Amino acid sequence: MSVKSQRESFYSELRELHMSPLWEHLHALVPKAPTTPIVPAMWKWDRVRQHLMRAGELVSAAEAERRVLILENPGLPGRASATHSLYAGVQLVLPGEVARAHRHIQSALRFVLEGTGAFTAVNGERVTLHPGDLVLTPSMRWHDHGNPTQEPTIWVDGLDIPLISYFDAGFAETARELIQPRLLAEGHSALAFGNNLLPVDWRPPDLSSPILSYPYSRSRETLLGLARSTDPDSCHGYKLRFVSPASGGAPMPTIGAFIQSLPMGFVTSEYRSTDGAIFVCVDGEGTTSIGSEAFTWSKNDVFVVPSWQTVIHRAALGSVLFSFSDRPVQQALGIWREDRYGVAIK
Repeated sequence: MSVKSQRESFYSELRELHMSPLWEHLHALVPKAPTTPIVPAMWKWDRVRQHLMRAGELVSAAEAERRVLILENPGLPGRASATHSLYAGVQLVLPGEVARAHRHIQSALRFVLEGTGAFTAVNGERVTLHPGDLVLTPSMRWHDHGNPTQEPTIWVDGLDIPLISYFDAGFAETARELIQPRLLAEGHSALAFGNNLLPVDWRPPDLSSPILSYPYSRSRETLLGLARSTDPDSCHGYKLRFVSPASGGAPMPTIGAFIQSLPMGFVTSEYRSTDGAIFVCVDGEGTTSIGSEAFTWSKNDVFVVPSWQTVIHRAALGSVLFSFSDRPVQQALGIWREDRYGVAIK
């Protein structure tokens, strides 16, 4: 019997014992550089909104509990994932509707695209929504959404659903009440934690930010101020990370959030990092090259940059991009890496 035949027989015996030879898989398991089935992808706002409004005609908020269209990466069909670790969707709450109160172990962020005056309530505190606002619903916080206005409200949902699924650690509960009772005045968290002050005896209950809302009015003001006083970073333009005032770390332990502005005509230097990211165009127009592909974006378009893919942003107009990724997890594990124009930085 040939060596090849002996090996095939041996491997067959191993499979029956639920074992396999490492040497047949080593290079795939321990690659020389990151590899991923995630592919660059874009969802254009006009098409997304068209189908989301159609969903509003066909499915009620009560039926759906959350009326959301999942943004599924083409490289992971059927997996309800934008990247290996993060989920992204676009949610619609029509005038007069309520998305009932529930909670779950998954952490979530909302980035508002359209509509002013709807609300998200988190553990008894309401937050009024405006376009460009970042709103948090951290792990196991009761939350509901309502729209008392005369116009639709739409936002991007970002959750760590795939990561929690990987750990088989998901829990969820539905509240008895449709809407939570108001336990705190609106603006409480911003007042108590958002002015470089903390209540004297307060201790963080977990690793999430005590601030529920990061208004776009303040984010934009900061970006504009930086543009007047400093030069742009060659790889990012003017890029800021949202932080918890209690720790200086990410708003939630599994999801990092960022916002950046690109001056008109600005072209970034090549950049790549190991955290795959979901981007939303807040304002402006431009093109992003991801590896060998190029995606032209404008307001409310969403696109995905996979891990370790080279990125170049080109701003046709003065532009603002919001993004979120699993960077806090990678940094906590000591595995995050970035590469600025060919120089790898730990």
